[in-house]
Amino acid sequence: MPLPSSSSASICQALLYPKSIALVGASDDVKKTGGRPLQFMRRSGFAGTIYPINPNRAQVQGEKAWPSLAALPEVPEHVFVLSPTDSVVPTVQECADLGVKLVTILASGFSESGAEGVAREDALRAIARKSGIRILGPSSLGVVNPGNGLMLTANAAFAEPDMPRGNVFVASHSGSMIGALVSRGKARGVGFAGLVSVGSEVDLSVGEICAATLDDPAIQGYVLFLESLRHGDAIQAFAREAAKRGKPVVAYKLGRSSAAAEMAATHTGALAGEDDIADAFLKDLGVVRVEMLETLFEVFPLARKIPLAQKTGKRVGVVTTTGGGAAMVVDQLGIRDVTVQPVSAATLAKLQAANIPGSAGRVLDLTLAGTKYEVMKKALDILLEAPEFDMVVAVVGSSARFNPDLAVKPIMDSAHHAKPLLAMLVPDAPEALAQLTQAQIPCFRSPEACADAIASVFARRMPGTPATVRAPAGHGQTPAPALNEAQAYELLDTLDVPHAPAATFDIASPPATLAFDYPVVAKVCSAQIPHKTEVGGVVLGIQNAQQLAEAFATLRRNLAERAPGIPCDQVLVQPMRRGLTEVLVGYRVDADAGPIIMLAAGGIWAEVMRDRSIRLAPVSVATAREMIGEVKMLQTVSGLRGKARGDLEALAQAIANLSQLALRPELQVSEAEVNPLMLMPEGQGVMAVDALILKH
Repeated sequence: MPLPSSSSASICQALLYPKSIALVGASDDVKKTGGRPLQFMRRSGFAGTIYPINPNRAQVQGEKAWPSLAALPEVPEHVFVLSPTDSVVPTVQECADLGVKLVTILASGFSESGAEGVAREDALRAIARKSGIRILGPSSLGVVNPGNGLMLTANAAFAEPDMPRGNVFVASHSGSMIGALVSRGKARGVGFAGLVSVGSEVDLSVGEICAATLDDPAIQGYVLFLESLRHGDAIQAFAREAAKRGKPVVAYKLGRSSAAAEMAATHTGALAGEDDIADAFLKDLGVVRVEMLETLFEVFPLARKIPLAQKTGKRVGVVTTTGGGAAMVVDQLGIRDVTVQPVSAATLAKLQAANIPGSAGRVLDLTLAGTKYEVMKKALDILLEAPEFDMVVAVVGSSARFNPDLAVKPIMDSAHHAKPLLAMLVPDAPEALAQLTQAQIPCFRSPEACADAIASVFARRMPGTPATVRAPAGHGQTPAPALNEAQAYELLDTLDVPHAPAATFDIASPPATLAFDYPVVAKVCSAQIPHKTEVGGVVLGIQNAQQLAEAFATLRRNLAERAPGIPCDQVLVQPMRRGLTEVLVGYRVDADAGPIIMLAAGGIWAEVMRDRSIRLAPVSVATAREMIGEVKMLQTVSGLRGKARGDLEALAQAIANLSQLALRPELQVSEAEVNPLMLMPEGQGVMAVDALILKH
């Protein structure tokens, strides 16, 4: 999805730098929601023209009030509609007729309120399509730009004076969160370049808004507060462009559980819940997805220190003046699968030669001696040069509170090093934190946030090839038609995904001879029976022609009893195969995230173990190898402790090949699942022995 530069510039101008604003429904009472924007902007010194619109008053908050938009001496660039829900559609239509560029809607009562609200939203979309006016909201608490005093918001939190400025832009589904972020950020000395409450995204979405600001030199990074992945294509286009420009994007997303998986047609759908897909979506686009709200304020200096395009290792070294504080950091990193690297013998020798006291185990504990500037500074110099570390964390104890200048000075004096240096302060030490924050040094006041930031930055990935497949309108609302298994194998052939030999026969006429040896399996072959075992549609271990004829009879009987009325006139026969283990490889076009590929423990254990790896499709063979490394079950066939090694390279190739469906829109595949895919011994490849394909 290309970013239309001229349109983006227009959106950014009207959104963050309007020369004129109209407040429809402006109230004289500053305690009311409708009275806040005018009060906030006058207090903050906004230099643009503000037109309060109130047909019932000659003045609002001591300023001239205008009876209507049509009565204004000019067409305002940006209109904030503060009036009740019933007035919104006529007001937006008036804005469109006058040529207003952008309108923000405060009111709720749209799609979330039933059929009448849905009709209102449809009316707003129709106005936007016909006129070209851009709409922010509904349910938007407004827009804030601390750089020019634009406090165009009804959020009461912005009554707080002296808002710090920063270079990070916030786009939030939740309007209340922009106020919460500002107040929390102020307490940490962290400011923002702009904040937008996007509301219901009837027109402008998170992705399009952020994309429109990418050329703004005042904005060097982004925070996304997401309730869902609505308009995922726009988020994806923005994130890919931000990655190219080296502007870090951090996301905090709600909704880590998903009830929708219960209704999924495939194991892939059941295993890849909404948040699992969102997690892969964000990380594959280079977004730092954090688990903790506090991390949002602390992760940016680290994300900047480790550019997304820079290949870096994940070996963390820890130096401390307090063993207990360091142990907490090590523990929290371990929970997130980040390993703290011990000091090497060579580095220990350098420390000893420099007369650095303390002990070196999993961490370098300088004890109280580390509170001396020269001790900590020498230790940091040596650790930052040590080849076994890609990053160093300095954990500071009580001195951070009682001697802040002394405690953080060696860290600040070492921060010029190319290798990232982080600080975690064990006590409540606001002065020391403020000094580190001002110096743009990654600093944390809890081990949880410190570990969350490190793990989240490590977890993001450089965006790969964008998919060309898009979810069609209404995708997922009606059951997708399926191919039968024989047809599914034909599609796998076009993708070079290996499968077991197969032959189909009339269900009433079992064959006397086969083109392959016994033992074999016989399965009903019908597009209307995707899960054959549920109707007794599979007979295993057939040893000869007589047993094959009996199996056909069994399948006919089971169909009559368990699937009456479902047409099925074919049986698929395959030779029995046994691999080292079974996996599931699934492809799916998600309505918001687009195409994904998943690798999971296969067979009957697929949904029980929930041991899986997910990526945006398509993936390269190298990425498929990473996915294999993330599925714990596959460690049993990795050659450890003398056990047989599976053909993991063939598996990686099969994953990459199936994921190419993301570049084949002409095939119209919405889901493709190979389960099980047999993993054979090394050098013998992989083999699909069942496949389910759903089409648009």
